[in-house]
Amino acid sequence: MPRRAVIGVDIGTSSSKGVLVGVDGNVLRSAVREHSVDRPGPGMVEMDGNLWWSEFVAITRELLATADAQVVAVGVSGMGPCVLLTDGDDVPLRPAILYGVDTRSVAQLARLDKELGATNVLERCGSALTTQAAGAKVAWVADNEPEIFAKARRLYMPSSWLVRKLTGDYVLDQHSASQCTPLYDTISRTWYQPWVDLVAPQLELPPLRWAGEAAGSVTAAAAAATGLPVGIPVITGTIDAWAEALSVGAHRVGDLMLMYGTTMFLVHTIPDRLTSPVLWGTVGALPETRNLAGGMATSGAITSWLRELFGSPDYSELLGLARDSGIGARGLLMLPYFAGERSPIMDPQARGMIAGLTLSHGRGDLYRSALEATGFGVRHNIEAMIAAGGDIRRVVAVGGGAQGSLWTQIVSDITGQQQELRTYSIGASYGGALLAAQLVGEADIDLWNPVKEIITPSEDARPVYDHLYSLYRQLYLNSAELTHVLAEWQENQPFTSL
Repeated sequence: MPRRAVIGVDIGTSSSKGVLVGVDGNVLRSAVREHSVDRPGPGMVEMDGNLWWSEFVAITRELLATADAQVVAVGVSGMGPCVLLTDGDDVPLRPAILYGVDTRSVAQLARLDKELGATNVLERCGSALTTQAAGAKVAWVADNEPEIFAKARRLYMPSSWLVRKLTGDYVLDQHSASQCTPLYDTISRTWYQPWVDLVAPQLELPPLRWAGEAAGSVTAAAAAATGLPVGIPVITGTIDAWAEALSVGAHRVGDLMLMYGTTMFLVHTIPDRLTSPVLWGTVGALPETRNLAGGMATSGAITSWLRELFGSPDYSELLGLARDSGIGARGLLMLPYFAGERSPIMDPQARGMIAGLTLSHGRGDLYRSALEATGFGVRHNIEAMIAAGGDIRRVVAVGGGAQGSLWTQIVSDITGQQQELRTYSIGASYGGALLAAQLVGEADIDLWNPVKEIITPSEDARPVYDHLYSLYRQLYLNSAELTHVLAEWQENQPFTSL
């Protein structure tokens, strides 16, 4: 008799990932499709929305190809907040504009802050207007591509686009909507029509549901394309970082999830609504939950960049060299702002820097400095969360980078925070599968994904890292004016995507 199972698929920045999971939580199969983003100009990061569906189809067919499983529900998630605009027939009008790594909307952020009032936006929307704000990206299209914008009727993100393709339903989860600043009111948890009318009056914004609620069921056409059974339920889904938090049980009050990926994302669950001008105050993925969230524009992206510069050696080799380098990377200090920075400095014109270089430094020192830079960025975000009223009681790590002991150990040493690692660190696709399983029955996260390891900070490392952290903070302040000049110069140069 076929085993009852669920499928979870996540559309990420550098790949789409899918898992076939038994309703008991055991991973039966996994599949990945790698892809790249498009960078058509300075500060611009895009992706073809049609790719999201084609990769979902390919992944699902691979998962089902030889599996003796009866799929009973589908979970979806994706990077975000993204802006995919379509016409009334759901034909994409342009490539999707990605989340805060796309910094094109600086002029729109300034204009909306002036028109609406920055204090008013923070109070109503829970977050200040930053490059993360989906509403500002909509405004950019209106200002810069008016002929395209005039045809726009619907707004999609990766999870809601998959839902539309699978079920025919047009819905969005509450959490994703709360990152559409300034279009959403986090107090009433509804679209805020006066500001919708100002920014995008012709858009038919989707009805809102919670991430784990059913969005609809698989249609005959979607079943034919994917191999999924007709009529099984599909969850509404959410943004990948929130699905990742669910995948490791980091959804209780006091929890902080650290997502080690191409970027670093932090989600702290709080009992009541909090706001901060340097973080995102959002509605949670689950009913009656709230979050403070932060995100670094790069983390794993820097280690990948260094690996390519070094001739693509194995990551294990680089980690070994970084371990040999020792605490402090033999006097190197990196600012990880290679794609600007999101929280807590909210500076799209920040730039990366490696200070202290000498001719004696090698690959291991550079690689170690990148890992330590991520740790310093995490500490900066944690301090901002505590300053905003957060109360961090438990830290749970997830993502590809959490699977190597050195990186997580460095982050614990720098922050002084113990980190919990679960058995499965697969990510958002596993979180989507969990929500799908909960939709059709019982799925206890502590039974699905038990604790595997606890990373404890080293007291010996703390004094050195405290000193380097103070230099890290000082280095940005002392160099910001100069790097802003360089950033402006870069933006005015002919741009060629490498």
